[in-house]
Amino acid sequence: MQKKKLPEEEQKKQDALEKSTEPDVPQGVVITKKADFSAWKPKTELGKKVKIEEIKNISEIIGKGYKILEEQIVEKLIPNLETDLLSIGQSKGKFGGGKRSIWRQTQHKTEDGNKPQFASLVIVGNRNGYIGMGYGKAKETMPAREKATRKAKLNLIMIRRGCGSWECNCNEPHSIPLAVFGKSGSVEIILKPAPKGTGLCVEKECRKILALAGIKDVYSRTWGHTHTKLNMMYACMNALKTLSELKIIPANAKKVGLLEGEQ
Repeated sequence: MQKKKLPEEEQKKQDALEKSTEPDVPQGVVITKKADFSAWKPKTELGKKVKIEEIKNISEIIGKGYKILEEQIVEKLIPNLETDLLSIGQSKGKFGGGKRSIWRQTQHKTEDGNKPQFASLVIVGNRNGYIGMGYGKAKETMPAREKATRKAKLNLIMIRRGCGSWECNCNEPHSIPLAVFGKSGSVEIILKPAPKGTGLCVEKECRKILALAGIKDVYSRTWGHTHTKLNMMYACMNALKTLSELKIIPANAKKVGLLEGEQ
């Protein structure tokens, strides 16, 4: 049966209503579409528990140190997960210059000719205490992105937040509880707590990582060859991992308003 056409005024109202219900998504960020879990057949013990809803929170998995081997586990427990691509490559330009690109292209010469390869670095997070990073390589761009996205979901970690700044002392989880150090290659970075309203005073690509982790205010200092963006991103991520591994005295945790995972 054919659908009846609505009058012009009613059609305009319906279109306006549909536009108003669309989520307000920042430019450059992709929200993962809701997956159909009815067709998912888990292969691991952890995946089976998640599907039958025996495990309902991602903190039950990460807090106990379980290894995640299926990306559907993360998609089901964190439905509002966001994905972003980091600029780790450089596109060709005139006179030897070029713009930053999300694809890192390399190639090697063979008897059959040049064989190009593309790599991408993907960051996933829910802007509320969970973040993951993945690196993927393939002969084409889209398979590289898919590999990186899958690895990012499997490498998900829980971030500690708090207010460790002596200038603020508001006891709210808007910054980090203490200064942490991260290193990768020649690049070294220190992340320090900052008072409310400071913003993310850090390199542009690292800002994307901290924003998706749910951190709003932070100071930073870097050393080394920071133009190598891949090492820069890894150093920032290693600093966040160190933050989640450090032991904090309960009295100090209460003082800085320490929060692990979601608020």
